[in-house]
Amino acid sequence: MADLRVNIKNLRLKNPVMTASGTFGYGLEFSDFVPLDQIGGIIVKGTTLHPRQGNDYPRMVETASGMLNCVGLQNKGVDYFCKHIYPTIKDIDTNMIVNVSGSSPADYAECAARIDALDNIPAIELNISCPNVKQGGMAFGVTCEGAANVVKAVRERYHKTLIVKLSPNVTNVADIARAVEAEGADSVSLINTLMGMAIDIEKRKPMLSINTGGLSGPCVKPVALRMVWQVAKAVNIPVIGLGGICTAHDAIEFLMAGATAIEIGTANFIEPTVTMKVRDGINEWLDKHGCKSVTDIIGSV
Repeated sequence: MADLRVNIKNLRLKNPVMTASGTFGYGLEFSDFVPLDQIGGIIVKGTTLHPRQGNDYPRMVETASGMLNCVGLQNKGVDYFCKHIYPTIKDIDTNMIVNVSGSSPADYAECAARIDALDNIPAIELNISCPNVKQGGMAFGVTCEGAANVVKAVRERYHKTLIVKLSPNVTNVADIARAVEAEGADSVSLINTLMGMAIDIEKRKPMLSINTGGLSGPCVKPVALRMVWQVAKAVNIPVIGLGGICTAHDAIEFLMAGATAIEIGTANFIEPTVTMKVRDGINEWLDKHGCKSVTDIIGSV
């Protein structure tokens, strides 16, 4: 068996397969399908300083080779997470990572600081790229200044591994990546969802409650792969690739493009055991091609 271990700065992963926030619950929801301790990292639902109700229904629509969503970061807030969710997941033997979002740099920083106090949460993924909220989210991630300001505020109060999730809805994603690297990001993950829309032609109205939403699934993979390749060449920190990954073949493409690890999102809804199939498929490919470690192929394109 090939060595599948990779490092995201101080974060050590058993293998490069992670789960994307919002598609895997808090991990426990999938425990009947996959051994959670065999996943490289689990990124749990988006968490904010204060509780959020999310957007009105309908907030999910199936599209050709993908889906649109405008859930809007529904969650019960960081204090609820710390008191009620953390005790149930803290002993899972893998990297449990919290996706953090906010409405201002101060909100992000305070939420991150409270998670910093949790011993068994070794990293956060800073969501500066959610397209489905009116305040914060993507508003910070589409300019170098906005992205840098959030990362700077969080870095002052958060002392563990800091991953920053980038938006594809920008002119030059490499510029944003360099801006967050300069303010102390340990890694960047990309891409978050692309802005999209669907219309009910009988009702003559958008199918989502807030008209637009985030597009994910296999249809976004070529865009995600291109952006990961661009960013991996632009920064000196590890890149985590995501966007339409459904198979080991997909994952290997991202690794060759420069990703140190990958996240699987929408595919979890279709095949709840996909993480293990991708992990095993990567190993089989490496063995077949005489590679002793997954690091042999990272950035090989």
